[in-house]
Amino acid sequence: MFSNLCPGAVGLGGPMADVLSLAKAVGFEGVDPNLGEPVEETRALYEELGLRVGTAGLPVDFRGEECKYEQGMAGLVDFAGRMQGVGATRCATWLLPFSDELTYQENFDLHVRRLKPAAQLFAAHGIRLGLEFVGTPSLRGGKAHEFVHTLTQVLELCAAIGGDNVGLLLDAWHWYTSHGTVEELRQLTNDDIVLVHVNDAPAGIEIDEQLDNVRDLPGETGVIDLPTFMGVLKEIGYDGPVSPEPFCQRLNDLERRARAEAVANSLKGIMP
Repeated sequence: MFSNLCPGAVGLGGPMADVLSLAKAVGFEGVDPNLGEPVEETRALYEELGLRVGTAGLPVDFRGEECKYEQGMAGLVDFAGRMQGVGATRCATWLLPFSDELTYQENFDLHVRRLKPAAQLFAAHGIRLGLEFVGTPSLRGGKAHEFVHTLTQVLELCAAIGGDNVGLLLDAWHWYTSHGTVEELRQLTNDDIVLVHVNDAPAGIEIDEQLDNVRDLPGETGVIDLPTFMGVLKEIGYDGPVSPEPFCQRLNDLERRARAEAVANSLKGIMP
């Protein structure tokens, strides 16, 4: 596995030349690409700095109106080509853990119908698709219907979509807030995981009371058992990107270089 910077997750966006240089300076091994910039120039920057290409986000609105889904799918061939151009082989997205309109099974069927074509297109381009379950209980409160929010459930969805290139975006936060177990993690293989997100949870708050957008840097509080989480990933031979996603207000108060260093150092502290 390798340390990876998702610039948008920690407020470090900007021109790729600046982002990559900063990431290299503070010790990241990989960076998520900005596919809106010239492909050849972007790839050359990665190669020049010796950085690995991280993960792209799925640019398809598969959760809402059919017309928006179709518009997104219409541009997916070009997107996959740009991914190939910069050397990216992993794409990921998240799953809304509820619906006010669709039952669990109706929503499940909709996700299979809409995500299967994307997965098949990516397979033809040598790209893996990772799906993130969102486990935070407070997000589902008061909603008419729950949807995928556990590791077991997202694996069932991956199996229904089919294809060797479909797997998990495994987030330590959502593993923790879904009351996930170490035994569940040990059932996974490297082939099951496309991307890993790491973070920590505020101390003194019960799991079911945690707020999704209030987190801490990896290893900061010790509430999430990251040593075990990361240790299992090492045991199963996970070889992909590990990206911090702390949603930490304190980071926003730091200047750019200090913010990058804080995020990088937190990740170094938990990497096995």
